[in-house]
Amino acid sequence: MTARERTAQLLEQSHSADRLSRLTNLTLIAIISLNVIAIVLESVNSLHQQYHQMFWYFEIFSVAIFTIEYLARVWSSPDLMEVHDSSPIKGRLKYMLSPMALIDLIAILPFYLSLHLAIDLRFLRVLRMLRLFKLTRYSPALSALLDVLQKESETLFAAIVVLLMMLVISASGIYLLESEVQPEAYGSIPDAMWWAIVTLTTVGYGDVAPITPIGKLFGGVIGLIGVGMVALPAAIMASGFAENLHQRKQKYNTYIKHALRDGEIDEKERWQLEELRKELGLSTEEALHLLDVMMRRPVPHRFENCPHCGKPLERRKNLIEEQE
Repeated sequence: MTARERTAQLLEQSHSADRLSRLTNLTLIAIISLNVIAIVLESVNSLHQQYHQMFWYFEIFSVAIFTIEYLARVWSSPDLMEVHDSSPIKGRLKYMLSPMALIDLIAILPFYLSLHLAIDLRFLRVLRMLRLFKLTRYSPALSALLDVLQKESETLFAAIVVLLMMLVISASGIYLLESEVQPEAYGSIPDAMWWAIVTLTTVGYGDVAPITPIGKLFGGVIGLIGVGMVALPAAIMASGFAENLHQRKQKYNTYIKHALRDGEIDEKERWQLEELRKELGLSTEEALHLLDVMMRRPVPHRFENCPHCGKPLERRKNLIEEQE
């Protein structure tokens, strides 16, 4: 095994039986978690003033670790399963544009930008908080969320466009109906958008409300439409999660079929199935059920000779084709 392959194994196989791989991933998880805690505590002015130097040293240490991790992942990316068939340059470019690689880059980018640009401290803290998304690499559930968002991005974008259109229509309508009687609340379409947002999302804070009869009627209609409109992204996400779970189960079934080619599952294959189960985020009950179903399926008989005439199947097929 080359050094590059070993690096890819250490960084990517979070469920591997390799102790060093598990230790590497647990260390990175701990550093990410401590970073989130440090960012939260640093926002308290008294703590920031008292332990400013300590926070700064920990930030430098974290950025150094995350930078080494990012460079190591990019360097070893040609040996990853998803880019293994690509050339080294294309494989690295493909990996660098992947969602997880972009998250890794965002985790370290604010620090280097702050060295050359004047960035507001509060804004910098928020950007650093994005390191929390690095934990999605180690959680099957969060990984599934990213997969669903990526696959359903076009559908979600279409739903958001429709919502924005309804927002503009709602704000414009209430502006025409209420601007004369409530100029302080609906004096312009941008001002009316606040009411449109809380009405379409069915939040209804109540701080701004129509008072004319036609305005109330219009608000009621928009509220009813908003119930269905807001449900669109939720339905898309629910459908995407169901499809993602189905694909994970199909992948697990495919490996079971591969393992059962010789009629039994040996100890090594059982271990590989368990590792795949963890990677896919399937529960033990789901995995046992899928395994039980696959093992109960009858194995199709494969005859070399025709069971009726006794002739080789390939020869019999040729004879039939000649007769036709």
